[in-house]
Amino acid sequence: MAGLPRRNKLLFTVSSLGSEALGQSRGLWLLYAYAPPADSGREALLPLGVVGVVLTAGKLIEAFDDALIGWWSDRTRSRLGRRLPFILGATPLWALFAFLTFVPPENSSTATTVIYLFVTYELFNLFVTLSGGPYEALLPELAASSRDRVTLVALRVYFGVAGAAIGLVGSGLLVDRFGFRAMALVMALLAFGCRYLGMAGIWKHVDRHQPPADLPLLDALRATFSNTAFLLFLPTFVLFQLGLQLLTGVLPYYVTSVLGKENEGVWSAILTAVVIGAMVVAVPVFGRLAQRTSKRQAFSWAMLGAAAAFPLLAFAGFVPGIPVLPQVLLVIMLIGFPLAGVYLFPTALTADIVDDDASRTGHRREATFYGAQNFVEKTAGSLAPLVLTSLLLLGNTANDPLGVRIVGPVAGAVVLIGYLVFRQFDLPDEVVPIAPLGTAGGVVPPPLPSETSV
Repeated sequence: MAGLPRRNKLLFTVSSLGSEALGQSRGLWLLYAYAPPADSGREALLPLGVVGVVLTAGKLIEAFDDALIGWWSDRTRSRLGRRLPFILGATPLWALFAFLTFVPPENSSTATTVIYLFVTYELFNLFVTLSGGPYEALLPELAASSRDRVTLVALRVYFGVAGAAIGLVGSGLLVDRFGFRAMALVMALLAFGCRYLGMAGIWKHVDRHQPPADLPLLDALRATFSNTAFLLFLPTFVLFQLGLQLLTGVLPYYVTSVLGKENEGVWSAILTAVVIGAMVVAVPVFGRLAQRTSKRQAFSWAMLGAAAAFPLLAFAGFVPGIPVLPQVLLVIMLIGFPLAGVYLFPTALTADIVDDDASRTGHRREATFYGAQNFVEKTAGSLAPLVLTSLLLLGNTANDPLGVRIVGPVAGAVVLIGYLVFRQFDLPDEVVPIAPLGTAGGVVPPPLPSETSV
């Protein structure tokens, strides 16, 4: 990656370790912490349906912040550039509310607990966007070519896999030994430290003189959502994330109702460790596949593999003569392989879309595109708790696991729709970026009449 030393690449991508650890641990345990199954031996703080509605409403409302914050970051002019002020200020509050979400007031009424969960969850999501959106938008300027982007994103995936191991495996061990509050504190501090470490790694390499994209909000959104390549890519990854959220959220219930294990933390950790191991093996395979074909082809095959693997969870344990556990472990491993490919390419594909848009419009709007993507992803993802709780109401105990088993096929169907949409995506791997302003062949945008400061 031109201009960025290897040490700084590693520091920039180490942020994925903390953010994945935090995100995966929350996806695994937040619903379970407030509404465990009746036969788990844990106290339910709220009814299952109520938690599903609260998490859905909170995520849906906050999703509207993403595009607005992305547009704001693209327009910002400050002595630190367009991205660093947001990351610097929002990261501590992101970590704080990540912890507080797991610390509801004791001996409180149902109404108080509902309000507390909604407020802390809403503020957590807000500061996720304020810190993470501008951070992600730095990638296109730090990696200019397709090969550089795949290399940088591959490092992010490796750190992300390590973070997922901590968030999924380590969180289960922490929950069993110390409880939900201690687990939440550890994950929040890890995310905070990794994000600041990543910011320090690229502090001197960020372009502080990038001209703001001075488009009005509605014009910026209209231009973003009229980009054909973006419209074809967007639902693909969004639907995958929705399917994966369903699988992640059902895992503790799967351990209890299908495997019949009481220490759900340890067994959730074991299952996710198998997924992570499969991902580590598969990342270089998909990287080489992208070099021999294209990013879009490798991503498409990974989506198809995930759509085929997810439904297998419904049938694990039904093969006669083979114990349930080996069947489940095999299915979990098969799920892990395509996950590596799906996670490897979206950021690089979006960076290509940004370059294509900049060559057409003369404005570099990385944060707006990533913000719009996150807006749609969160809007669709807000349905995950509601869909999951609705399915679990069909049966989530060892005596009646129908709802738990059916989650896999539902997730697979969602991912399959995303695969079919992405088949129309035809943007080349190497998109010629916008030339420097004012040079021959470059697109020169109109003068900037105003500035936005942070």
